[in-house]
Amino acid sequence: MDIGRGSLVYSRAGRDKGGLFLVLAADEDNVYLADGVTRRVSKPKKKKRKHINKTNTVLELDFENISDSAVRKALASIKTD
Repeated sequence: MDIGRGSLVYSRAGRDKGGLFLVLAADEDNVYLADGVTRRVSKPKKKKRKHINKTNTVLELDFENISDSAVRKALASIKTD
């Protein structure tokens, strides 16, 4: 499974190590992550692909109108499962 928009990933390195994030966008070398709290949708974290661990979960969200609260709710529902 390739990491793309809507994928849930864990950070492997950096200050946010171990954190769960939603991939907002991806290019060849980097992904852009948000968690709705420390990393907002308006200013996502740019992270190299080698510094994340992918999960098998992909969320189907409306990325054209996504908000920080929608990201927080989606991540909270995954953490409680």
